[in-house]
Amino acid sequence: MEDPARNGRTGARADWEESRTSAASCQNCDLWARATQTVFGEGPVPAAVMLVGEQPGDEEDRKGAPFVGPAGRVLDQALVAAGIERTQTYVTNTVKHFRWEPRGKRRIHKKPTTQQIRACRPWLDTELRVVSPSLLVLMGATAAQAVFGSSFRLSQDRGHPLPSDLAPIVIATVHPSSILRAPDSISRDQAMASFVADLTAGAAALRAA
Repeated sequence: MEDPARNGRTGARADWEESRTSAASCQNCDLWARATQTVFGEGPVPAAVMLVGEQPGDEEDRKGAPFVGPAGRVLDQALVAAGIERTQTYVTNTVKHFRWEPRGKRRIHKKPTTQQIRACRPWLDTELRVVSPSLLVLMGATAAQAVFGSSFRLSQDRGHPLPSDLAPIVIATVHPSSILRAPDSISRDQAMASFVADLTAGAAALRAA
């Protein structure tokens, strides 16, 4: 007899593969023209934990994978400290193409527009559906406002469960890249500790659920 739970997992992965293939040729907004490639989410499908950032960075754009650059290394360290296994976590971005502006030979991150975020929302909605996380972590104001609207203030509502029908537990926290922008080592250590505390709170809520 076939295992319905297994079939559900297999179907979710097949849906994810189909969406990832379709997103590779996405031209729903203008970002595709300057980006190297679409950077879709990665990780187990389904997964208990799903992390959502803003958009790929320069290194992610070149490699075609999310959170493999400097911010990704900060995230890896924070996940270890919070007791969350990265390999068991689905990681993605609100926007799937890198928006950048030239500065000399460098490509500098530029915040995506509301229209670009809206154009990418169907991909994120598909990921949420197939990943079906128990804990959803929105990293950075762009990710949080894409879900909760432009009035959402990360400084006021970070680190504790938020009401949402997207997952049983939803929290918002800073983007790991913000830690890299801290002006000195003391500020970076404090920002990292707060980031880890937010992730730890999410992990604790998940274990208690």
